[in-house]
Amino acid sequence: MNNINLSSYSTIVKFGTSGWRAPIGDGFTAFNLQRLTQALLSHIMENPDYGFHGDQYRRFLKEKGLKHKKPLVIVGYDTRYMSEQFAQIVADVLSANAVSVKLAMHPAPTPVVAYNVVKYGAVGGVTITASEGRHYLNGFKWTPFWGGPAIPEVTEDIEKRLHGTITAVNKGGLRDFTLSSPLVEKVDIRDGYFEQILSLVDVKKIKASKLKIAVDPLYGSTIPYLRPLMEQLGLETEGIHEHRDVLFGGKPPYTGPDSLAELSQFVKKRKLDLGIACDCDGDRFGIIDSDGTWISPNHVLALVLDHLARNRGMRGRVCRSVVTSHFVDAVAKSYGLEVRETPVGFKFIGELMRTGNYILGGEESGGLSILGHVPEKDGILACLLIIEMLAYDKKPLKKIRQELQDRFGNFCSVKTNAPIMDELEQLIERLNLKPPLSLAGFSVWRIDQTDGFKFILRDGSWLGLRPSGTEPMVRIYAEATSPAKLEQLIQSGKDIIKGKF
Repeated sequence: MNNINLSSYSTIVKFGTSGWRAPIGDGFTAFNLQRLTQALLSHIMENPDYGFHGDQYRRFLKEKGLKHKKPLVIVGYDTRYMSEQFAQIVADVLSANAVSVKLAMHPAPTPVVAYNVVKYGAVGGVTITASEGRHYLNGFKWTPFWGGPAIPEVTEDIEKRLHGTITAVNKGGLRDFTLSSPLVEKVDIRDGYFEQILSLVDVKKIKASKLKIAVDPLYGSTIPYLRPLMEQLGLETEGIHEHRDVLFGGKPPYTGPDSLAELSQFVKKRKLDLGIACDCDGDRFGIIDSDGTWISPNHVLALVLDHLARNRGMRGRVCRSVVTSHFVDAVAKSYGLEVRETPVGFKFIGELMRTGNYILGGEESGGLSILGHVPEKDGILACLLIIEMLAYDKKPLKKIRQELQDRFGNFCSVKTNAPIMDELEQLIERLNLKPPLSLAGFSVWRIDQTDGFKFILRDGSWLGLRPSGTEPMVRIYAEATSPAKLEQLIQSGKDIIKGKF
């Protein structure tokens, strides 16, 4: 292939809170993927901390008793259009530069890639996925050697190295990646993950529960995971959306109530005990009660924490993002557990989970991991923990939820978006110079600026405003003791954004 006219290609590649995403055929092209992989290669070979010769990675290998003569990278992909082909491009670029690659034989959720990174002592892993994004998007996630999301120091280093890759890649044109390399090994990475995930729950108790479960992989990468795991656990299992559809049935493969409406109806119609779902790359969870009710991730985190402390006697610290419900804090306090807040993004939670001092880390968008697992959010694990809780308590989920609410009160929370009316810098400047001292007629007790602005009232209700890193929007988060007060806080947030305060 001849050299390419760069003016016809979008060459901007930038990592967000969880990897890089772009429209397929526009920003997400084979050309840009080669550039990014070449930059990743430079990071792997040259970064003094996180690369193959880096101090931290070498210590990691020594602790595991492993040695690698050349770098090893795990490569996985989701079920989006051409994801498998894009993964092959990544594998070929790496192998052409003397990097060994273990390429997944089947669609691979992000947490499965993360686990295999740790299992094999790889320098890292690539997952081709746009996670819960729309069908026309695809993306690239880099999982460093510790098996968690890439921290800012890592992604910033890769981005810096991108600037020198346009000429390097373009010099010889886009070569046709069709030749197989002996350095690329196709492997089934499911078996080790299944063993790991089942070691984290009480298999015997779950098998004895005889629960009836509905699974919904949302046409995504957990198709070869959810049902097989349920069947290994001896549970009666029925499923929907268990085939590949690159359009995801016309909905985003997200575990919110709209995307899980069919699962909700299915659970009710079949009179099943529980519905479980994961997003396209398996890192987020969705839970449907037996009556078809969608359970907020904020409430799932509280339920799981209570289960781990009450039924399994786990003790330690808890971490959550700053915009995650204080329901988690109430449960933690009842067991004498310390809670640590982080900025938004599981990479910050993952950094704390790596210490081994935290029994649970979670975020409001449906991410969770626990002690003993990789420091990456895992939707499959979250679903299994809810099933385990039902097996322990031998009660319907609805009753367990009500009992938890009776113990700790109401925690009504919501997340929505509002367009930015002024320049973002002007909004931030206004909030810094003259922050609101009251919201919906209630005095602001404290302002937290861990990530954006979080206005906390004396009764524990709060309003969070956080600029989106990818859209001209402000994310609005709120929590209150009643739906009415919650609505008032949301309106206050919209008024602040419009400058009406």
